[in-house]
Amino acid sequence: MENFIKEEEKDFLNIFQRLKKRDFSGNTGQAIKNSTYQIATSLVYKISSIIFTIVVARLLMPELYGLYGLALSTIVLFMAFSDFGIGTALLTFIAKNIDIDKKKAKGYYNFLFKYKLILIVIISFILIVTSYYISNIYYNKPIFYALLAGALYIPTYQLMTYFIYFFVAQNNLKIGLINETIVQFLRLIFVPLAIILFLGKVNNEILLLIIFLVITFAYFVGMLFLYFSIHKQKFIEIKEEQLTKDEKKELNKFILPLSITALSGLFFGSIDLLILGHFVESIFLGYFQAAFNLIGSATAIVAFSGTALFPILSKLKGEQFEKGFNKGMIITGLIAISATIFTFTFAKWIILIIYGKEYINAVLLLQLLSLLLINIPLCGLYGSYYFIQKKTKMYSVLLIISTLINIILNYLFIIALLPQGMMQAVIGSCVATIISRYMFLFGLIFFRKR
Repeated sequence: MENFIKEEEKDFLNIFQRLKKRDFSGNTGQAIKNSTYQIATSLVYKISSIIFTIVVARLLMPELYGLYGLALSTIVLFMAFSDFGIGTALLTFIAKNIDIDKKKAKGYYNFLFKYKLILIVIISFILIVTSYYISNIYYNKPIFYALLAGALYIPTYQLMTYFIYFFVAQNNLKIGLINETIVQFLRLIFVPLAIILFLGKVNNEILLLIIFLVITFAYFVGMLFLYFSIHKQKFIEIKEEQLTKDEKKELNKFILPLSITALSGLFFGSIDLLILGHFVESIFLGYFQAAFNLIGSATAIVAFSGTALFPILSKLKGEQFEKGFNKGMIITGLIAISATIFTFTFAKWIILIIYGKEYINAVLLLQLLSLLLINIPLCGLYGSYYFIQKKTKMYSVLLIISTLINIILNYLFIIALLPQGMMQAVIGSCVATIISRYMFLFGLIFFRKR
């Protein structure tokens, strides 16, 4: 183990020297270049998203922020059905064929693009048709126009991500960084500006519509940038080779399990807000969103050390692999426990400093959800373990079961506590989410060696 760590130290020094000299030759150089762009893109996204969330939450106040979060979660849920693992399939099959058979790669690109367009049109149409029922009957909240704007948001965002996957498949991650910078810059400038200009001058429903149209505009600019970048490449001029029936079957087999896992994961992460949206007023959704978004941002930071360490240690086999995995778990666990204690202890000051006194009711929710600072990073590490060990089927089964438990517990706890007050119902939802997520973690631990 010590020899392995020394070898890794040499690798890190080699990486540093290559970065210093800007030497990206060979496979190692390409890997370093890709990792650098990937980290930079991730940082741009995460930092910008945190700033965006804080600014929007402060400008909108809890009630409007709750409506914004509810509309966004609903749109994202619909959007998941327009992906079905197509992006991952594009990345996998283009990367596999681009250097060997460009005509076949073009065939995969066009086939998946048509598949993607069909799903986008169908899902966007369903969202338009059901928007009135969802907003006015199920939620009984003024987000009808925001959901209609989702019919533009979905195709714009999905096409943008499709084009990004194409560039990633070609090891061109620089384009993704430029695109992310453009999109986040436009969001950070124009969304707060739109809120300042129209807040109090139009009703809430129209204001939410404007916000989602501005966000869609930011993604549209990003999509156009990627579209024209693709059309500058010779790849577009290549005549495609049609996929055979066997190749289409292989694609479907690849996409199906990805779709189930992705949808289950999405439900797992957003079902609490979607159920709460039916039972409680929007101001309580705002408190929940404020607390949950802070936890989401914090877990990304907490999980970073363990996530960065794990791919290195996963090179080991057998007993050494297990030791390496356990070390990664210990490091992540210690950081996660420290973060949980800190968040629980200083929850009041965190809320006041970041969101302001208007969100003071989110303090208890943040304290409860701080338990997820341990759970989510550890689940992420175990998820990596399952994928490396090719136990994806077991992982998917556990995720689906946990998602169903989460839905049932959320509904039961909200119904049981609602007579005592809406805040109690939100607390019940938090408890249900914590229970189901820890059941998922315990399942991952139990079946790890089975």
